[in-house]
Amino acid sequence: MEKNTSKKPFGFSKLIVYICLILLAITIIVPVAWVFLASVKQNKEFYGNPWTLPEKLYFQNFVDAWTKADMGSYILNSVIVTALAIAMLIAVALPAAYVLSRFKFRTCKFWNLLFMAGLFINVSYIVVPIFLMLNNWDKSLRQMIGRGFFLNNLFILAVVYMATALPFTIYLLSGYFSGLAKDFEEAAYVDGAGYFTTMVKIIFPMAKPSIVTIILFNFLSFWNEYVISMTLLTDAKLKTLPVGLMNLMAAQKSAVQYGQMYAGLVIVMLPVLILYMCVQKTLTQGMTLGGLKG
Repeated sequence: MEKNTSKKPFGFSKLIVYICLILLAITIIVPVAWVFLASVKQNKEFYGNPWTLPEKLYFQNFVDAWTKADMGSYILNSVIVTALAIAMLIAVALPAAYVLSRFKFRTCKFWNLLFMAGLFINVSYIVVPIFLMLNNWDKSLRQMIGRGFFLNNLFILAVVYMATALPFTIYLLSGYFSGLAKDFEEAAYVDGAGYFTTMVKIIFPMAKPSIVTIILFNFLSFWNEYVISMTLLTDAKLKTLPVGLMNLMAAQKSAVQYGQMYAGLVIVMLPVLILYMCVQKTLTQGMTLGGLKG
């Protein structure tokens, strides 16, 4: 018996899809590659053809960007704020999403509706109200103890980041938890496990792809956030990395050093690219199985 080795024809529709994907990849890869090449060029090379390769790798741009704009301290501030915000977000969002998706209680629909409504709030619109609220609290605190707490505080900035990211995070995790069979929990209850033990030792390990997804999404958001950080942190020593790029441009004044500017941009992008490459496979699983599933 002969096997049917005929293959399905390639098709015009597949060709269109591949062309669109290639064009999309080019629009993403070319600007990123250009930034990396520009970061190792000398300033005089920018006044000719911008698409030419650098004459030699001029890594002094990174040294100047690091020292002149004090980007080392800004990186430390960004790491502290991002780590605190993600840790608090996971500690609050994981139990909340689990309870809202797996248990039915009197106010369940209200809380679900409240978090869903938060998805439609643009953070940029509420920055000023948040600042005014924290500023009023600071004034009251200064009258009582002589010092403020809510402004120029990395921990408070992390709390604001966490609060603004809660609606989307709970939405994504709830979608994943809802798709899990309840047989796992019932088996754990039969073995004598309580609600908390079942949640931590059974459900959370199964939700690893979705957890990695929300960590990466929120890391990108917190690491690159500019408006809230610029508003709540007025002390130059506490500013985060995106603000460091602005300080780098301000330090140059009229003598624009393009190589240093692009080197600073690479410093901001590099941790994001490394993290994405490390968790790319798990991220894809989380988007397929989690709340982003269509």
